[in-house]
Amino acid sequence: METAHRKHPPYLLIWLYLFLLTAAEIALAFELPFSRNVKLILLLGLAVWKALLVALFFMHLKFERWHLRILAIVPLPLAAIFILAAITENLW
Repeated sequence: METAHRKHPPYLLIWLYLFLLTAAEIALAFELPFSRNVKLILLLGLAVWKALLVALFFMHLKFERWHLRILAIVPLPLAAIFILAAITENLW
């Protein structure tokens, strides 16, 4: 009986992606001449991208069954509601 060998994810490559995304966030926040709203949207997108990389590879959700992934996905709408409430706080 043979054991199934899974290929390990490229952790160093994922770490390099996270490092480059962090460098892009710092450059975007301090150096690039975009409007405040554009910066916020781009920074939010980069943060979501980094969170997905961490969740998929370092928390090993990419290699889990679907029902375990759902446990990680369920709180996301609540987080989106909180983010939307924080962004629109000045409008109330």
